[in-house]
Amino acid sequence: MELVKTHTHIDFMGQRKLALLFSGLLLLVSVVSFGVRGLNYGIDFTGGTLIEVGFPETADLVQVRSDLATAGFSGATVQYFGTPHDLLVRLAPRADLSEAELSSSILRVLRISGGDNMQLRRVEYVGPQVGEELTEQGGLAMLIALGAILVYVSLRFLWKFSLGAVVALFHDVIITIGFFSVLGLEFDLTVLAAVLAV
Repeated sequence: MELVKTHTHIDFMGQRKLALLFSGLLLLVSVVSFGVRGLNYGIDFTGGTLIEVGFPETADLVQVRSDLATAGFSGATVQYFGTPHDLLVRLAPRADLSEAELSSSILRVLRISGGDNMQLRRVEYVGPQVGEELTEQGGLAMLIALGAILVYVSLRFLWKFSLGAVVALFHDVIITIGFFSVLGLEFDLTVLAAVLAV
């Protein structure tokens, strides 16, 4: 099966200005969005408590948010996780409650909303110190990876090729991170690992 005929001539270089304009526009949108909105860092980077629960029926986000706000957890982020039966509750670290007290308080409130059939799937806690450390180490890992690629390609091929390869990789990383910033998607360690794989 032949998708493109053997002697087909496609003028890729003739479209270079359009491709450069499109790429530049994506970079600009990514950088502006990152500067204005920033990233929606996951609990791995910000620290806090993450609770995943499952309900037998579709969970009412508005009701759960209202119940949490009434109980004094107005800063909680509540969202569906996979299906409308599964909820993810994310809370910033609180100095007045320990990890165990915080998770048990949230579970009490969620049992009011979902009844006794609610299933606790997982509880994760990351301290703010660990989150800050991961942020620094993640950025450092990205810089080291780009530097290693620069050195490898310059030794294996030519210096100007290595510079072009690293600029292209940096371009891809900026646009990928910008995509997460524009859409407000959660940026956690899994995403960082995927970006490092780019």
